[in-house]
Amino acid sequence: GTVRGWRSSLIGTIVGVVFLALLVALFGPALQHIPLTTLQLFVGILLLLFGMRWLRKATLRAAGVIGLRDESAIYAKETILLASEPPASARARLDAVAVATSFKAVCLEGLEVVFIVIATGIGGMLVPAIIGAAAAGVLVIIIGLVVRKPLARVPENTLKFTVGILLSAFGVFWIGEGLRFPWLGEDLALVGLIAGFLSVSAIAVRLAKRGVERTA
Repeated sequence: GTVRGWRSSLIGTIVGVVFLALLVALFGPALQHIPLTTLQLFVGILLLLFGMRWLRKATLRAAGVIGLRDESAIYAKETILLASEPPASARARLDAVAVATSFKAVCLEGLEVVFIVIATGIGGMLVPAIIGAAAAGVLVIIIGLVVRKPLARVPENTLKFTVGILLSAFGVFWIGEGLRFPWLGEDLALVGLIAGFLSVSAIAVRLAKRGVERTA
């Protein structure tokens, strides 16, 4: 918006949100006709894959195997790339670059949200899942506006570590549900799974750090 213009960027964002909402509307109700255990198994596998991908990168960054993401540098790079694109003609009502960029960004980041909404909406809970996702979106925007500077001090890798652990734990839990595994304590088993992933990840970071020190 700051580089290419807010009007076109906001239009691309709105179109992206509408597209994601259509995906939920189309695929959410259709999934209700598939056996619950089959969906739980499928969703659990996908969530575990998502979570392990996040955990792998967060572990390698925490151990120093790969560099931490520098959001300021990435922002500066993307700004330069966008500014280097030819400006929209005077007759054009929309900036195609701004619309396409914002649409792509919203869709790429929002697809995981859509997937989680559909997954948690299994069993006739789609409307509560949509309400929860919408409320979370509004809350994040408000928090971002109110505590933007303090929040910026929270290490990004820590946030990704947390998300990776949660997704992985939920993935394993739902795989177990799909396989009709009798979890001890039922839903409370999630606490144990989260603690287990946290412990294993912490050990993995220490082992990876030792490997880096040996090769240094």
